[in-house]
Amino acid sequence: MINYQTKYIAYTPYVFCLKPVKSNSKHISPCFLSQNGSPRRAKMKKTNVDRVLCVSLLILMSSGKMDSHSPAFNDKAQLVLPEFYNIGWMKELDGNTLLSDITIPGTHDTMALYGGPAAECQAWSLEDQLKAGIRYIDLRVYAFKNTLYLMHGIIYQHSKFTMALDTLKAFLSEFPSETVLVRVKPDLFDKSKVQESVEKLIEGDSSVWMKSTIPRLDEVRGKIVFVQEDSFLLGVPLSETDTKGDYKVIHISDKEKETFQHLNQAMKECGGNSIILTYSSGTGIGTFEGMFLTPKKVAEKINPWLYDYLQMLLAEGSPVCFGIIAMDFPSVDLIQTVIKFNM
Repeated sequence: MINYQTKYIAYTPYVFCLKPVKSNSKHISPCFLSQNGSPRRAKMKKTNVDRVLCVSLLILMSSGKMDSHSPAFNDKAQLVLPEFYNIGWMKELDGNTLLSDITIPGTHDTMALYGGPAAECQAWSLEDQLKAGIRYIDLRVYAFKNTLYLMHGIIYQHSKFTMALDTLKAFLSEFPSETVLVRVKPDLFDKSKVQESVEKLIEGDSSVWMKSTIPRLDEVRGKIVFVQEDSFLLGVPLSETDTKGDYKVIHISDKEKETFQHLNQAMKECGGNSIILTYSSGTGIGTFEGMFLTPKKVAEKINPWLYDYLQMLLAEGSPVCFGIIAMDFPSVDLIQTVIKFNM
């Protein structure tokens, strides 16, 4: 299948993005970033590629909200926690436990809240994700001049890295028993600038763990722990069960089998010299057969399957470690199910 988006970017000097009409709104209007990163109005050439792209975007943006009653899936922006919910769940864990021995609920593309069905991967804000129990976050960062912007591909997520850092520190100040693992993935242009900028930003900050050794939980309570990515080498080593292209979903049944295999691999590798990461997320966008499988539609099907599989393992009572499970649109019940593997 032709990647129209790639052809479009190559054909014009502009990168497509979406922004809300108001800061508190998810209604979108088109805007553009020039190749140097500054906002510009569109100067589109009337080509067939442009027309196909625009039609594709309109189809994706017009997808209706899903109404799912699964206890494993959530697409509501408001976080509703049960009474007496244990936000600080890591307080119950042995402080001598290595971070690589803990099963950790996480989110894939944590800040992807804007851009329509093709781009959105989460419903809750970062603060609410942390309150729900998420302890691994995945930030896509673009460095432009002296600012680090949070992105999902070419779509700006109306937040900056410093804002996410402030949210994390505020949460950890309120819940000092916890730790949050942070993956920084440099995005778009000048990727090497991201690590340089982050290093300057957190220089001398005792609330951030940047060492490559796997810490014990007590060493990092109340701290942010960076995990390494190919082009971001601060923090502890990260090992992924996914291989290149595994995020693409054409048939949900294939994604279930793939996730099952990855979780089994994670069980075998958990507790080593790196932190193991498995994604339950995926999308069919960019494929022909799965073109209507947005991240939300995949999560609507995969999350209940994942919930049932994990509940089955818990019922068996055998000790299991998975490392990080990074999800799209998880519910409170699904997050709690992941946490129970530590109890």
